[in-house]
Amino acid sequence: MSDSPAATSPYEVLGVSPSATDEELRRAYRRKLRQSHPDVGGSAASFHAVQLAWERIGSPESRAAYDGARYPETSYAGTAGGTASARPSSSGMKARMHGHPGGHSRQRYLALLREWAGRGTTIDDPYAPDLIRSAPREIRHRLAKALAEESTAQLISGLGIGYTAWHDVATREDTEKIDHVVLGPAGLFAILSEDWGSPVQLKRTEIVGDALEPGEEPLDEFATAARILAKSLRVRFTALIVVAPDEAVPESMSLPSRGRRPMVVVIPRSRLVGVLRDGIAGMERGSFEKVFELRSVLQNGIRFVED
Repeated sequence: MSDSPAATSPYEVLGVSPSATDEELRRAYRRKLRQSHPDVGGSAASFHAVQLAWERIGSPESRAAYDGARYPETSYAGTAGGTASARPSSSGMKARMHGHPGGHSRQRYLALLREWAGRGTTIDDPYAPDLIRSAPREIRHRLAKALAEESTAQLISGLGIGYTAWHDVATREDTEKIDHVVLGPAGLFAILSEDWGSPVQLKRTEIVGDALEPGEEPLDEFATAARILAKSLRVRFTALIVVAPDEAVPESMSLPSRGRRPMVVVIPRSRLVGVLRDGIAGMERGSFEKVFELRSVLQNGIRFVED
């Protein structure tokens, strides 16, 4: 079971309130176990989810540990912070970083949380575990996305001085952004950092999964924003990259380039550094002169969303 804020909590799996008594929890577990068993029409996946939920909160000790686990207020602080890590470059120098990774998503999380709590309600700790887990999925997803963006930024920072990254890049409106733009010897990449809290896959030309609402089209929105940015800067992206937690994307997936849309790859986070360093099979690597020229264009043209 994922530790993502966007993931379904063990309480939700068992169908009880986080304030349920131990006895209510036990009764709910037994009931869900019977209902989800494959022999009575349930699925192996749901049966396994019920067992995992019980492992997380079934005993007083495990429940106390789960209930007390906090999500960080920020997991990225400049080029030295973060929860993810990358092997340092041989020179020990970090990538050039611009912008505030995760900043816009953090602010949206806080704004939505205050709106949900109600006008006049004082929130002493917006990162309190019980508050986060009781919030609607849309709010939890915003925090999960902020953490994903911060983790991606930390990985990028370890690539070395030959790389430059811009975070929270504006396109047309503050609500329409590219999470990361990365320039290096392998090319120019637009990156979407995501964490929907459960596995996703490519179906035809879109990302789908149990956690996505009907009508959500994250890949189409990402490609549109990247096209707008590329047109305004007069550049061409080598590829569009969607990066998600390893447990959400067990294997890399890709869509070939089509018309003016570059290739799209959906990869687990553990593969991001390799893709940014080595490029994508079959694609020509850029030259040093081209990287230097593009860096000036991007530095002069990129604008950032407001936090």
